[in-house]
Amino acid sequence: MDEIYGVPENFLEIEVRNPLTHGFGRKMFTDYEIICSTNIPAFKVTQSTVRRRYSDFEWLRDILERESSRVNIPPLPGKVFTNRFSDEVIETRREGLERFLQVVAGHPLLQTGSKVLIAFITDQAFTRESYNY
Repeated sequence: MDEIYGVPENFLEIEVRNPLTHGFGRKMFTDYEIICSTNIPAFKVTQSTVRRRYSDFEWLRDILERESSRVNIPPLPGKVFTNRFSDEVIETRREGLERFLQVVAGHPLLQTGSKVLIAFITDQAFTRESYNY
């Protein structure tokens, strides 16, 4: 009976939190903290924390669509053109980004088939320029 409460064989927890807005005027942007905790072998680390901005997520989604024709990549939360730095807009976007990452990172084909997904979620040194597509 105790086995029900044991450590799950494979687990993956991804949280997007702690949005921070940087810069001034037209140079403003918000980035988000991605916390990952897992024991899935495809991930090289079991715990990680990185920061990414919305444009990074757009880039990732584009790459995932090109890498993997067999997987339906979910949409990102939509572009916002007014009040995009309001707490409400940022929170709605944070929730959408978290759902997006939980779906794509939890997909077995993407975990093993994508050249960028795991680095995007776990590697602090990650840059888009490191991946020429």
